[in-house]
Amino acid sequence: MTNRANGRARETYLVEQYRPGSEIGGLRQTAKDVRESAGQLEREGRPVRFLHSTIIPADEALLCFLEAESEALVRETYDRAGVAFDRISAALPAEP
Repeated sequence: MTNRANGRARETYLVEQYRPGSEIGGLRQTAKDVRESAGQLEREGRPVRFLHSTIIPADEALLCFLEAESEALVRETYDRAGVAFDRISAALPAEP
């Protein structure tokens, strides 16, 4: 999905993290770290925004949705947070 914020096109990205052996509290902390990193970048004027996250306990997984100008900016968000991820994908809403 493309959104325009400050005149720049943004896409929605899904970031997948699979962490066998992780507790729910640890996954929540990871989501918080990513959210804070995105907030820092946004305050610096960088076009990235944390949208929401979902924990899947049975899979020991964390899924985060971010809106950003590029995949590179999503990667920078994770690098700043010190968080590893397994995959980044552009995401589209199921409903138009």
